[in-house]
Amino acid sequence: MSRDATAPRDAATGTTPLGATREVVPFVLDIPDEQVADLHERLRRVRLPEPAPVPDWSQGIPADVVADLCRSWLEDHDVRTLSDELNRRGQYRTVIDGLGFHFLHVRSPRSDAKPLIVTHGWPGSVVEFLDVLDALTDPPEASDPAFHVVAPSLPGFGFSDKPTTTGWDVDHIADAWAELMDRLGYPRFLAQGGDWGAMVTTALGVRHPDRVAMLHTTMPLADRPEGARTEELPALEQEWLAQAREFREVGSGYSGQQRTRPQTLGYGLVDSPAGQLAWIAEKFAVWTYGGAGLEPSVPRKRLLDNVALYWFGASGASSARLYWESFGRVDRTAPVTVPSAVSVFPAEMAKMPRSWVEARYTDLRRWNVLDRGGHFASLEEPELFVAELRGAFGS
Repeated sequence: MSRDATAPRDAATGTTPLGATREVVPFVLDIPDEQVADLHERLRRVRLPEPAPVPDWSQGIPADVVADLCRSWLEDHDVRTLSDELNRRGQYRTVIDGLGFHFLHVRSPRSDAKPLIVTHGWPGSVVEFLDVLDALTDPPEASDPAFHVVAPSLPGFGFSDKPTTTGWDVDHIADAWAELMDRLGYPRFLAQGGDWGAMVTTALGVRHPDRVAMLHTTMPLADRPEGARTEELPALEQEWLAQAREFREVGSGYSGQQRTRPQTLGYGLVDSPAGQLAWIAEKFAVWTYGGAGLEPSVPRKRLLDNVALYWFGASGASSARLYWESFGRVDRTAPVTVPSAVSVFPAEMAKMPRSWVEARYTDLRRWNVLDRGGHFASLEEPELFVAELRGAFGS
């Protein structure tokens, strides 16, 4: 499936042993023909359930949408095009605390570029950042800031290793990211993230404030400050909290399964491409600004690219385990003292009042509420996403 350019592959695990060193080695993604043929055969024989007895998405992603996506994955998508794109960008692996991590490292040609680590969440991957890399690393205007971008795959995601022991929670990942940036020669850096990446990014700021020059997130995490009254918030922010309550009631079933029984879920996702595709595609539909519909919020090619990483990485169970490790146990109260910036995209499912955020992120330098975009901002609105990072980190 994959190989490091300088080391033999372990045929039993599909990973490359790098040893307990600080070595960073090039990584080349090379999907064997037989794995592609197996996927195509499974898609030809896919067995879907009957259509739901409701005309909308209230019972989940409709059968006709999944059928069309399966057809498109079979007939239109070429994983080798994705492999070539990732390989061209520059992929690497290194072992931290006994676990092999995959990451993109795209250096800017600019001498004044700043190091930036960007972290994806679930059900995302490094695919989320492919369409913003050029604008971030080599902007057309000399006055725009440039960045050396590091985009790691979370443990159990993509082509990072799958943990075989417990303990890879958000804090552990943040410590690993600090070590990764040190290995790459970046003693001080910028950090950005959404979803689980937002929690890792915030943990970086809390645990390594001497290393993080500034952070940006689309999903800040904070508790209601003591004595704060919801009814005193602006009407828009009260609406945000109502939307978050509705999401918890009717939209968080996936989370309940992943944080309690990720192994059981994994059997279906790792064995069935239609199951893995539907599990992810529903979120790309309902968590985006376009609402319950896949296009034009996220390009279909990028959706299929993202699902392909989950399928060929066989990461349906391993990616879900992050919920088991961290859900409900992420620190929401420790002060974030590093300079911070927040971009609020309207279709994000967890939007927090500014006053709550400011109570925890004590050096909030930038707060901006956008008029479009959602949970997958870098895929939905790449130009807006880049503009937000430039606005945050430009000074």
